[in-house]
Parts: sequence; C-alpha cells; structure tokens
Amino acid sequence: MLKGKKILVGVTGSIAAYKSAVLIRRLVSAGAEVKVIATELAKQFITPLTLATLSKNPLLVDFFNPENGEWNSHVKLGLWADAYVIAPATANTIAKMAGGIADNLLLTTYLSARCPVFVAPAMDLDMYNHAATRRNIGRLVQDGVHLIEPASGELASGLEGKGRMEEPEVIADRISQFFASPFVGDALWGKKVVITAGGTVEPIDAVRFISNRSSGKMGYALADRFRRHGATVTVVRGSVDPRLPGTVEGVCEIEAGDAEDMARKTMAAAVESDVIVMAAAVADYTPESVSDVKIKKQGDDMTIRLKQTRDIAASVGAVKRPSQVLVGFALETDNEEANALDKMKRKRLDMIVLNSLRDKGAGFGCDTNKVTIYRPDGTRRECDLKSKSLVADDIVKEVIELLERAERKSK
Repeated sequence: MLKGKKILVGVTGSIAAYKSAVLIRRLVSAGAEVKVIATELAKQFITPLTLATLSKNPLLVDFFNPENGEWNSHVKLGLWADAYVIAPATANTIAKMAGGIADNLLLTTYLSARCPVFVAPAMDLDMYNHAATRRNIGRLVQDGVHLIEPASGELASGLEGKGRMEEPEVIADRISQFFASPFVGDALWGKKVVITAGGTVEPIDAVRFISNRSSGKMGYALADRFRRHGATVTVVRGSVDPRLPGTVEGVCEIEAGDAEDMARKTMAAAVESDVIVMAAAVADYTPESVSDVKIKKQGDDMTIRLKQTRDIAASVGAVKRPSQVLVGFALETDNEEANALDKMKRKRLDMIVLNSLRDKGAGFGCDTNKVTIYRPDGTRRECDLKSKSLVADDIVKEVIELLERAERKSK
C-alpha cells in the first residue's frame, strides 16, 4: 500500500533516532519515496550520511543551503507529502507542535502539511507520563495527528516503563494500514466527530453508586471506524469495560463521571463538531442528594429519592445546526420500533440505531450487535448479527450519506 507514496520522515534529537534508519529503509523497500527532515540535535544521534543514503535523498535540516542559498521550502514539502511521520518525536518537539511553535524546518513543515501526520513519541517514562506531555499529546490528537503509542520496556535511563519508540516495523505497518483503507480521503476527511460511550456513574454516597451494564464497546468501535474514515474523533466516556484500551490511536478521550458531567462535556465538545453520536448509556435518574460519607445501615429498608438527569441527546438536538448530524441509540425490551421512532422525533435526531435485548448476541457487553437504523424520512436499514466493528461501518456509511445531503442542501 506504500508503493508510490511520498512520505516525509521527521527525526528529532533522541537516542531512538537509530530506529529511524530502519523505518526509512522499510518505507523505501515498500516502494515509497522518502525525504527526511532532521533537527540539529538529531544529527548528534544519527549521521546525515546515513539518513541521506537510506532515503536516497539529501537530508533536510536548515531552511536554506548556506553554500548556495538554495531554499528548502516547508510549504512545498508540506504539499509534496502524502504522509508525514515524526519518529522519534521528543517531548520538546511534541510540546512545540502542540503550541504551534515554528523554530526549525521540521516544525514549519508540520504547520504547512496538508497530509496525515503520524507521531511516534520517544522519551523516559516520567516525561511521557508528565501532565504537561499528556496534555500536549491530547492537543495533537484533537488536532487530528495520529498517535503511535510508545512501547514499554527498558529505557535509555535504565528504568523500565512506557516511553520506548514503537518498533519501525510496527510504524511502517500503521502507515500502510492507513493507506489500505478504501475510505481515505472520503467525505469524512476533516470532519469532527464526538461520540459518547459507556455508562454513567451516579453517586449515592462516598462509596456507593448507581450505574448500568454498558461496556462502551459499541462507542469505541464507532470511534475506530470514524477515525479510519478520516474524521477527527473525540470520545466522551463514562464507565467502560476495563479490557478496552485506555487510549485509542488518533482519538481524543475525555473522561466523564455522572450524567451531568457527561452532559457538560458533550455539549462543549459538540459545539464545533460535524457529527454527534450518542452511544453512551446515560442514567435517566440520579440521587437527589449525595452523602459525603458512607451511609450506615439503619433498619430493614432504605429509600433513595431520585431526580431526572439532563437529556443530553435532546439538549444537543435543541441547539444543533442544520449542517450537523445527530445520531441516537435506543436499547429496548418491548415495543422496540415505536419507542425508537418516538425517541428520534422528540429529540430531533437525524438517525437512530435500535437494538433489542431480546436479540441473542446484542446489547450490553457483547462483541456483536444486531441493529435497525431509522431516519426521519421513513428510511430503515436492518443489519444482521455481526461484530460491532462491522455494525459501526454500517452506521458510518449512513452518516456519510446524511452529511452529503446536508451539504447539498446548504449550497
């Protein structure tokens, strides 16, 4: 999938720079045309001759050649590339990228690049786990940069932990997989998608809470599929299956606690989004009052007064723009279709995905799902039992069609 692709490789000043030589060799062997941009400090870890020889192109470091004045245009480089991968990416370079700082050729090219950008961090575990670094990486992911998570193992400092740049073979495969997607460059390229996932946790006291059996698997399957289709994805997640990955490559994750917390964070993220998918199982009711301490057992009975939570889907539906697409989910046990259609109308949804707990293999905790997709115009699409990833593909295709319709109407 890399044959004929034009790939920029950015190399920064890290001990992991030696791995960039292997990455460049693999990309070239796969048929890609490679140009390398290095920082000044990177040259202290790997020689310019090595990088130039392996890439079959002169190494680019400065804005111009001091001997003949030849200009290395970051604009032309950004337009030339089909992909830009910065590997290794140090904490310093990541911070500058997140802040829009442009004090070398590698960074100015990043700001000029119109192609997908991949970042493979390399640093000590404490630097990687520092709040500032996590914040900067989160900012890049929000900006649409594809994060290639570092691996765990022995680090140059002698410590053990996460921070090792991912192996060159894995990075090359990730880039190849990206280009293998038939949807690269489709209608979702540049679109912003917000997805809610998992269940909310409604506290009763300092130790107890009310929740539900939502695993978050459908929401994460959707996040992965939207990302693969070119969208910039944000997941607002509540309580999810602990076996799900803590971080999904290329997806910004925002943690939410109770229903009100999820409502605030979803509403804020939805303002600038093109698509909002309400896949979370949000509690309909929450305790009226929450004790700061554990409530002691008293007598045979205990009464907890509940109040209604904010309806997030209805709140978004009330303020959404005509160009935005709002997708809801309905998990029902009886009168499934009638309940789903009523929900779609009341909440001004552009589409609703219905699944029934009476269908074996569908619902909470399953890796499969069986759904029916409805639109306000009466269109319906039934999807047989299949993996949640394949169901997510069906949902994404419907969203693409709705977006295209909305864009045609606006012209």
